[in-house]
Amino acid sequence: MSEYHRLEALTQQLLTTARKAGAEQADAVALEAAAVSVDMRGGKLEHAERAEGVEIGLRVLLGGRQACVSASDRSDRTIEEMAARAVAMAREAPVDDTLGLAEPGQLARDTDSGALDLYDHGPEPTPEALQELALRAEAAALAVDGISMIEAASASHSHRRMWLAASNGFSAGYGRSGHSLSVVAITGEGLGMERDWAGESRVHAADMPPPEEIGRLAAQRTLARRGARKPPTGAFPILFDERVASGLIGHLVGAANGASVARGASWLRDALGEQVLPKGFDLREDPHRPRHGSSRLFDAEGLATTPRMIVADGVLQGWTLDLATGRKLGMASTANAMRGAGSPPSPGVTNLELAPGDKTPQELIREMGRGMVVTSMLGASINGTTGDYSRGAGGFWVENGEIAYAVNECTIAGNLRDMLLRLTAANDLTDWRAMRVPSLLVEGMTVAGA
Repeated sequence: MSEYHRLEALTQQLLTTARKAGAEQADAVALEAAAVSVDMRGGKLEHAERAEGVEIGLRVLLGGRQACVSASDRSDRTIEEMAARAVAMAREAPVDDTLGLAEPGQLARDTDSGALDLYDHGPEPTPEALQELALRAEAAALAVDGISMIEAASASHSHRRMWLAASNGFSAGYGRSGHSLSVVAITGEGLGMERDWAGESRVHAADMPPPEEIGRLAAQRTLARRGARKPPTGAFPILFDERVASGLIGHLVGAANGASVARGASWLRDALGEQVLPKGFDLREDPHRPRHGSSRLFDAEGLATTPRMIVADGVLQGWTLDLATGRKLGMASTANAMRGAGSPPSPGVTNLELAPGDKTPQELIREMGRGMVVTSMLGASINGTTGDYSRGAGGFWVENGEIAYAVNECTIAGNLRDMLLRLTAANDLTDWRAMRVPSLLVEGMTVAGA
């Protein structure tokens, strides 16, 4: 029996057992995954890990109530206990009339994910091959003058297969693979030590850049941080480098999530159909992008996914919805349900792209005159209801339109609603990201430094 047939059989067994235990509706998921990772340091193996297993999950619905259970044991006894426990839990859960599976007519008809090319069918890399990739990246970083040591050079490979089935007749699955490589480089020592990193991940090994390219980039980024100090305090323009700009757009996407909107806990809750980005800005979701790890033809409730505009010409077009949040808001699902084995569906996004501008980051730096380029962030204090924003940041200080020195240990603050309406986008849209966002210039943020 193939892996997919085995996973499908597990989901059907879960559904049959759940119905016998008293469930009115049910859906089940079976996941099989394996991963190998190695960490190299100083030319030697620092850490190696292999993990593999199968996880099964069951959701039952009964009289407007639901419960979810999961397990890593697949025995008949465990499945019977899961079903009995889930039904018992559901009977004690609060009633929510928006809960329920999709109607059969809503379900995706095209469930063959082969066209998305999400699985690398080439030979799996051996641990020795992963070590070699990490060693090559480490050596390339160390070869750059000024790098004192490599904190870690890491390589990994993973594959995952999933099957989803429900009592409404839906039954389908797909597989994903992943290859990744990263390097953390260090310059200086003691209090003068600075570090930075570079890393890439792909579905297919053939799409990965050479490890030497990743190592050199980590070294270059690290050396640029030498002599970092605190910036001035005041109101300045800030350029969010493409490495961190996606986080800024991620806050907008989170505020447009139907679950937050339905709770009244979103700073965009009254902004549907209003300007949330400057004119000319489009934010598009495309779950059908080939060879991208988060692509999918159907969501976690069996609905067919489709590309959609979240923001068009700066105007918010709609919320991100699964079935339950859509019903709460009186809208149709946008087929954005996601779930784990032990959790119910909730709305989420895949493969976002913000339309780029027509200027290079260097041109925006020249135009900003005096301000800050942010390349790293840590910590966060963000009020999801008001949009008040404060984060620790590091990067580079700009004087007279040129980078003057590296900066660290500062805080940047503003209000997301205002910040997003004052954006200027650069043209450096990067490939292969789940969220493709160019560098973004924000006028007039507060910087708290020296």
